[in-house]
Amino acid sequence: MKMKHIVRMEGVTRVYGEGPQAVKAVDYLTLNIDSGDFAALSGPSGSGKTTILNLIGALDSPTSGRVFLEDRDLGGLSRTELSVLRRDRIGFVFQTFNLIPVFTAYENAEFVLSLQGVPEKEKKERVLAIFEEVGLNGLEGRRPDELSGGQQQRVAIARAIATEPAIVLADEPTANVDSVTADSLLDLMEELNRAKGTTFLFSTHDPRVIERARRVVRLRDGKVASDEVRS
Repeated sequence: MKMKHIVRMEGVTRVYGEGPQAVKAVDYLTLNIDSGDFAALSGPSGSGKTTILNLIGALDSPTSGRVFLEDRDLGGLSRTELSVLRRDRIGFVFQTFNLIPVFTAYENAEFVLSLQGVPEKEKKERVLAIFEEVGLNGLEGRRPDELSGGQQQRVAIARAIATEPAIVLADEPTANVDSVTADSLLDLMEELNRAKGTTFLFSTHDPRVIERARRVVRLRDGKVASDEVRS
């Protein structure tokens, strides 16, 4: 049986700096993300959206409070254990794509599977199947600079879901593409959510993402201002 809560944040605070210059990016926040969510964190710049993604993604640590991923307390894990957790259970999609420029689209998508030691045959079958799902057939051999922004983001999505992670964290994934491409990327992620049950959590200013999300968590000054679940 799938666990209900993929993520639990309990009384989490994140402060950057010290003394009068200290900035409280997240302020005693409690938040759960459930299995199968297609959820968006929205709010003005400085409201804590990216910080929350970084805390859930084990890229940052809270000043106080606890973050759990699949019931594992991230604060109790070693650096090596956190690295393995990020590799195996978390998919990342960034607004700047973060593809390796000297790798082909295929090599970028298979990179994490190679780190996991997945056998070559299984790796190839999995990546080619994902490329078909995300509309990248025939583009496997192209490098990032030979792809459009939308195609690069599709490679990033393919890389994020290749390991079948517990959650995909997408930080402003539509920020660097045009509106038509943004809509097609959202169509793709919605379909992955529906067909595979992949859990998505977005950080976004984009009203198109907010409109598509089935759950919208609005933030203000590092706190949850509202949490709306849509049918």
